[in-house]
Amino acid sequence: MTVGSGIHNEVWLARRAGIAPVWARYTELVVERGEGSWIETLDGERYLDYTSGIGVTNTGHAHPRVVAAIAEQAARIIHAQQNILYHKPGLELHERLPLRCPGATDGTLGGEAVGLFLSNSGAEAIEAAVKLAKIATRRPVVVAFRGGFHGRTHGTMALTSSAIKNRGHYEPLLGGVHFVPYPDPLRFGGPDAAVAATMAAIEELFATLVYPDDVCAFLVEPILGEGGYVVPPDTFLPELRRLADTHGILLAVDEVQSGFGRTGRFFATEWTDAVPDIVVMAKGIASGLPLSGIMARRSLLDRFPPAGHGGTYGGNAVACAAALATLDVIEDEGLVEAAARQGARLLDGLREAVAGHQSVAEVRGRGLMIGIEFADRREGGLKPRPDLARAVLAAAFSRKLLLLTCGVYGQVVRVIPPLVTTDDEVDLAVRIISESVAALPG
Repeated sequence: MTVGSGIHNEVWLARRAGIAPVWARYTELVVERGEGSWIETLDGERYLDYTSGIGVTNTGHAHPRVVAAIAEQAARIIHAQQNILYHKPGLELHERLPLRCPGATDGTLGGEAVGLFLSNSGAEAIEAAVKLAKIATRRPVVVAFRGGFHGRTHGTMALTSSAIKNRGHYEPLLGGVHFVPYPDPLRFGGPDAAVAATMAAIEELFATLVYPDDVCAFLVEPILGEGGYVVPPDTFLPELRRLADTHGILLAVDEVQSGFGRTGRFFATEWTDAVPDIVVMAKGIASGLPLSGIMARRSLLDRFPPAGHGGTYGGNAVACAAALATLDVIEDEGLVEAAARQGARLLDGLREAVAGHQSVAEVRGRGLMIGIEFADRREGGLKPRPDLARAVLAAAFSRKLLLLTCGVYGQVVRVIPPLVTTDDEVDLAVRIISESVAALPG
């Protein structure tokens, strides 16, 4: 993919030599500004951004209320390290986020207060969740799900199986991790069969490789992210919760990509009645500033002894101010409801747009977390078509729409608008994707 040849863009692109090539790139755009669902390049070209910075800018680019909160706090104090100081944005955030914990009533679960630990990135929050599960249960093993993505640190790579590029050549990794299949209705022949296959795989795991009383946690994405935007049957998390309770295993949900209104619920776990023990958050939490965290009952979170975990920048004052403003925008502008409404519009439009194309295996999603999977049906399964997904991205890019891929083979086009996207923007995206799919062979 290339961009316009404007002088400003070329001058700045000439300065990219110092950027490490480990950053695999979707575009060569040099951005000047963003507003709402749009970004503008140095050349003045405008693109409809349906990547949201990989699901981060849920409130859109540079929401005025978030920008104002950042500027106001930065003028007061920026860092205010948590071991040394308290600050007002952090104290308020520790009060407000637990009110949003799945299953909580007024910030309590079963009459017990919910606590919060803040860090910087999704991977850091996953590390915190696993450390907490281990120290709280004194058990060594984590059960994760195939296709899951939980980070690229050395610890979180061991929990990730969404693609070999995320962990290949880094062995040996952290031990004590076992994988079972994620309940994908497309591949298991329907919702009931998918859940049955996953639960049977867990029972087989317990019968052959690890005792359940050695497992500290099930770590699961309520909607599979990098692994392909797979929406599991609604019976899955409750069944997993039941099994966890049977064996004294903690249920940790990775809401890094699916949280903060993305799916039409504040957290995707809330599509079911399953109540997790640990909720992992990042991405949409602060509209683009580095912030993440975990929530858990205080009796669980307090199993971390003083100095048993921490971090220099976690709970940064400016990031906390941005998070508070993000919560205000989500609540005041009804963005959770907007995600549900616009998601239905987008999903219906995309299904109609690609209907009949022989290599579109499925259009699926919840809220504004939507995937279009390209695969050819064959006897006994599906043959992924990442080439078609890449072609759609290129065609959409040429029409000034930014999209991403996901899936184990990169065969899924993911569509992740900001939650502030409008009817006209959704309709424009549907038209562009329709044209891009129509241009495919076959």
